[in-house]
Formats: sequence, structure tokens, C-alpha cells
Amino acid sequence: MLDSRFKTMHNPISTISGTPINSEQSIYLNGFFNGLQQTGMRFADAAPDPALSDVSNENSPEDYCKEEQLKYRTDLNKTFSIVQNVSEQRCEPNVEETFLMKWHGLFYLAPKQDGFMCRLRIPGGYIRSFQIRELAALSKELTSGYIQITTRANFQLRVIPLEHASSVLQRIQSVGLHSKGSGADNIRNITASPAAGIDPTELIDVRPFCLKLAQRIINTDEFYNLPRKFNIAFDGGGAIGVVEDTNDIGVRAVKVNETFKGCIPGVYFLMALGGVTGHKTFASDSGVLIPPDQLLEIIQSIVRIFIENGNRALRKKARLKYLLKDWGIDRFLNAVEQDLNSPLIKLNESDIKLLRSWNPPQPVATKHAHIGSHPQKQEGLFYVGIGIPAGVLTPEQLNGLADLSDRFGNGELRLTVWQNLLIPNVTKEDLDSLTREVVALGLHVEPSNIRSGVIACTGNSYCKFASANTKGHARELMDYLEERCPMECPINIHLTGCSHSCAQHYIGDIGLLATQVKSGDTTKEGYHVFVGGGFGDKKEIGRQIAKAVAFDDLPLMLERLLKKFNSDSWPQESFQSFTQRQSVETMEDWIHAATEMK
Repeated sequence: MLDSRFKTMHNPISTISGTPINSEQSIYLNGFFNGLQQTGMRFADAAPDPALSDVSNENSPEDYCKEEQLKYRTDLNKTFSIVQNVSEQRCEPNVEETFLMKWHGLFYLAPKQDGFMCRLRIPGGYIRSFQIRELAALSKELTSGYIQITTRANFQLRVIPLEHASSVLQRIQSVGLHSKGSGADNIRNITASPAAGIDPTELIDVRPFCLKLAQRIINTDEFYNLPRKFNIAFDGGGAIGVVEDTNDIGVRAVKVNETFKGCIPGVYFLMALGGVTGHKTFASDSGVLIPPDQLLEIIQSIVRIFIENGNRALRKKARLKYLLKDWGIDRFLNAVEQDLNSPLIKLNESDIKLLRSWNPPQPVATKHAHIGSHPQKQEGLFYVGIGIPAGVLTPEQLNGLADLSDRFGNGELRLTVWQNLLIPNVTKEDLDSLTREVVALGLHVEPSNIRSGVIACTGNSYCKFASANTKGHARELMDYLEERCPMECPINIHLTGCSHSCAQHYIGDIGLLATQVKSGDTTKEGYHVFVGGGFGDKKEIGRQIAKAVAFDDLPLMLERLLKKFNSDSWPQESFQSFTQRQSVETMEDWIHAATEMK
């Protein structure tokens, strides 16, 4: 249901000085009011319109935050003219233009850089070699010469000069890629199991759901102009996680082994709602079991309810989690049922307990399944997970990967939320050759319990919010810890530059949140340190064990922490479990001992 504010404006006047208007006057006035609408003005600004009686005074545009007021008076479908003007005039966008250009995936980097970052929309991270080649050409010809893989299985092009903004978007679209709605108050890139359709352990192939929903979003105005950004993830139950419980909507495939709540045995989805890790909030289990054929309609219904009822007056309270908090889950699900005009399958605690017994947790060994060679469900074929240090690639590396996917695969590549990519459909005979050529590109295939689990946000080289060079520090930590701390189990280390937590530091085994550290009369880059985070079946917000540690001291500190784990952990114990049974004070003592040793 569309908000009545966005419906066609009608002539609200029936009389003038008490005299009924004639047909000529009516035609004139209809044209007049429609003209006002096209310029972003409303007759309701001058006098109340009974047709708007369903819009409460509490949510009137006058009470909207400045961003919402800007959106209200702007035709968001016509904002590409801003991009064209900036490119043609080579002029710095003003504050409002900067905000509106995000609708096209363009983020102005001032004051860090005089240029743009372009974030793409690559549903599920599924991409083809010819598209990769064009992105490589773009990054070399029109940008800084680097491209980044994000934690939403997406690409970002960085430092695009003002004059190239329009050309970049046109060339992206020429190879079937998109950037529309990848920024600002929209549904961001949809993430999904990267090995969907090829993972022998998966319960269901989620590619059709992901791609179909993405197509609807891209081509439907209804799904733009949300109160704030919105994240959606599909987990088909395979080996490679997608951290679905950090999304506004996260759905995970589950098995139903016997007739249950009126459902026949088979594969269904569990839905979690309201995740925002930057706010230390996981998505909460909704208690709703969803048949696959109803999944997309239910997701769209949830988005519609958020569009209509999300907080447009207070931007800090505009995410879905706040609507859920205000309404409660029961009221929210009732609204979904009313929108769908059909009931949901709701589970109680005993139902969920039974369902979990049918769906045991993934083994710890799959934690870094996004790296290395793994057999597919298709006989004789393998997918190969390639490690990308800190998620940064050069045009030469991109072209090299595109060539490898054509020669050894079928021209397909898949990005992951772990800032790396997969090449599927490789024969066993080609694995050694592929590995050698990947290494020649400066990348790696062999899994590493440390290197395979390090991810980092953009950092202060390009982001105005970041307090540290996260990508540079990530590389230094990888090299240092790899040499000194061989690990028997996989470890995830997440470096994020600010509280927005783009690298999701709270869910890492070790989470590092950048900060400025005072050292005498100087200021150094450093980090707050968290341990024990997790996701999925092991979801947990990490506990802080150190505050404002200068990066110079950090490698030794983490070395001591990891060596303590190696020496004192129980057989087969995970790092998360080990840290959870330690007090914060105990771990602080270890850290202080490490810094004093230096």
C-alpha cells in the first residue's frame, strides 16, 4: 500500500467565495495543483487536505528530519541529472546533492578525497568474467586503480574524479551491473550463500530467491525511499556462512523431518528480524517458519510495512529494529498477516527446540570454507575459494581472475561476505594449475587459520569516519601472526574503522575497533579490543578486554593472547569458547603482560 502522500494530487477546491466552480475553473485548478506537485510542492502546505487524514500530525513532513524532507520534495527518479551536472561542470556537490547521489551508488569522499566512491549492486555476489574485466578497465582508467570487496559480497570503486562520475555509471550498466539504490535509504546489496547450487551440504539453492527479489527491487519504485537502509540475506544451509543474523531480514534454510505445524517434511526457512551489529544487535528469531513458495512475498510485505511505519522524524531511530521494539513482534507479525491477507506459520519455544534438533550446528571446520578447494555436488567438479588480502584487488589481479575463471571454470565468479571470491566448476585435474596461477597473482588458495579469517573495512585512507588504516594494519597483523602463532583452529579477526562497524568487529573471535590513542603530545592510531564474538549457531557480541591500544603494541598483544589459547585451551576447543570461560580481568592481565614485555 502506497502512502497517500505519494498519490496523484487532486483539486481540493469546490467553491470560490461560496460559489460552486465551473468546469473551466476546475480544469485550470487541476492543472495548477498538478503543476505544484511536479515541483515538489503540496497544497497541504498551505491548508489541510481531508484526503490526507490518514497521515497523522505526528508523522507530517514538517516533523520529518532534514533528509526525509529533502526526499519528500524530490523526485528520486530524476536525480541522475545531478550526476550529469557534477560530471559536466566538474563541480563539487553541495550537501543535498551529495545525499541524493547516493541513490546512484555514488559517495562523495570529501574531505578525504576530491572524488567519489561507487558501490555496486551484485545480488548474491554472483558475477561473470566479462563483467569483472570491465570493472578492471574502469578501475584502471577512471579511478584510483584499486577495487575493494565489501562485507556484503559486493565491489566498490574508489576515488572517481568528478568528471568521470557519469561515465562510470554508464559503463557499469553497459555490462548488466547496477549501482542504483546501493546507498542512502534503500535496500542494499542482497547477500546469499556464495556456493549456492554447488555446495553438497546445502539444504536448498537460494540463488533463485536472491536474484528474483533483487530484480523486483531494481525495477520497482515501491522499494526505494525507505526510512533508512535495509539489509537482506539468504542462507541456504551450506558450509559458507553469510552472517544472516546481522541483517534486517535474515532467512536460513532448515529441515523439517516430520509433519509439523501442518507442514509436510522438507526444507523451509526460519526468519530473523532487526539485526544491526554496529548497534550490538543480532536479528531476533521471529518464530516464523516459511515455505519456500511464500518467502519472497513475506519479505516484500515486511519491507512495505517498514516503509509505511518506520520513523522518518528521528533518523537515529529509523532502522527496522526500532520499529520492532516500539511495536513488539506480535503486533508486527499481525501487520504482515494483514498485508498478505493470510496467516503465518508461527512457532512456540517447544517447536523451535524440536526444529533445532533436526538442524545441528555446522562443524567448526567449516568456519573458513570460503578458502581452498572443495568438492561440488556436481561430480568431478570443485569450487576454489581464493584469498584476497584485506579484500583489495588491482586491475591486473581482476583481469587475471577473470581469465582463470574462463580457462578453468565456466566464466563465473562469486563474491563472499568474507571479502574474497570463489571460482566454481573447476575439474580435479586443473586444481594444481589454477593454484599456481593464483599464487602468481599475489593471492592464495591454501587455507590459513589466521590469514583466511581477517577482514577489514575501508579505513582512513578513503573514509572520513575511520580512525585508522585498517587495511594496512590487517596486512601487517596477518604477516606477523602467521609467522609467530600457528593455530590449530580457525580464527576470525575483524578490523573496523569506526562505530558504524562495516567490518562487523563485534562478531569476530577478535574484534578491533579503531580509535585515536594519546601518546604524550602526539596521537597514534590504535584500537579497542574485543574477544569472543560469533554468528549463526555461535552468535555472541564480543566482550571488550582492552581500550585504546596503540597499533604499535597490538601485534605483540594478540600474539600473547593466541599463544595463551594454544597452551591452555581444551582439546578441540574453539577460541570463542576459550575466551568465554575467562574473566575479562584475566585476559586484561595477559594483555598488560604482553605490552610490558615490549
